[in-house]
Amino acid sequence: MDVIEYTPREQYAYTFGGVAPVLRVKPGTALRLWSDDAFGGVLRSPDDLSSAKVDLRFVNPQTGPFYVEGAEPGDTLVLHLAALEPARDWGASAAIPFFGGMTSTDRVVTLQEALPDTTWIYELDRDRDTVAFVARHSDHRIELPVAPMLGTVGVAPAGGEVRSSLVPDRFGGNMDTPQMRAGTTVFLGVNVEGALFSVGDGHYRQGEGEACGTAVEGAMTTTLIVDLVKGGAPGWPRLEDDAHWMTVGSSRPLEDSWRIGNAELVHWVAELYGLHTMDAYQLCSQLAEAPIANVVDANYSVVVKAAKALLPAADAFGGIHADLRTRALTLH
Repeated sequence: MDVIEYTPREQYAYTFGGVAPVLRVKPGTALRLWSDDAFGGVLRSPDDLSSAKVDLRFVNPQTGPFYVEGAEPGDTLVLHLAALEPARDWGASAAIPFFGGMTSTDRVVTLQEALPDTTWIYELDRDRDTVAFVARHSDHRIELPVAPMLGTVGVAPAGGEVRSSLVPDRFGGNMDTPQMRAGTTVFLGVNVEGALFSVGDGHYRQGEGEACGTAVEGAMTTTLIVDLVKGGAPGWPRLEDDAHWMTVGSSRPLEDSWRIGNAELVHWVAELYGLHTMDAYQLCSQLAEAPIANVVDANYSVVVKAAKALLPAADAFGGIHADLRTRALTLH
């Protein structure tokens, strides 16, 4: 199966919606996409500080958007992440003044000073498949396994809205979940003709919650397969891998994100197994897991998931995840 390669030439998108497509693709197309890191590659050493180098109006540069032929509002865009490969030998993380989960912010306002503007650089060891945490204020170095993921995967919102690439919502966007990794299939409701999807914000690894506001941010090469299911648009993003059914809710406060994700999983399990909603509610109450994706974005995101091993076999969207997993093996 052939792959179309695309590398942006400074024509990044910084919003979902409001941007003309860079390429038209047909369902069934495989793409290999290069994306820059969340900082646009400007944090290269511990001496590079976000206050001097980073303009928060232009973070999370998105590769795309891509126009999917035949996609109409109400359809389901399907993206199967076949491979995620670090595209640089280093990643950057930072404590940005008044940004993050454990500091005062412009929305959670206190009289405290900002935490110190600090940058950490993580060197990538490709042979060992690790990134190295090097402490700034003590003598410690810890090798951590590389776990590539995408922070942002989304489509143009409904109603002509234009949303920042820092925002997660119904359209996907900056969900920042480690579940967005190779082997995962993403289902997004199409809101506009062509869907206009974008991806970016590669992370070489990230803890659940992304507490300081940044992961190990790095340029990424993403290989994915684009497909389309006519109709059946989910109200919120759905994810499937070989082990789990997953839904993502994004809102504030955090418990509303959790509620959205739970409601979506209950409805999906009811559809998959022909259950009454109340029975699906009871079942999900006994088996669901709810990892926090992020507590730092404009909306917070929670993933709610059900292990397939605990449930009878079922196919979502006609079993397209298994089909795309097979097709991914033929990519070259």
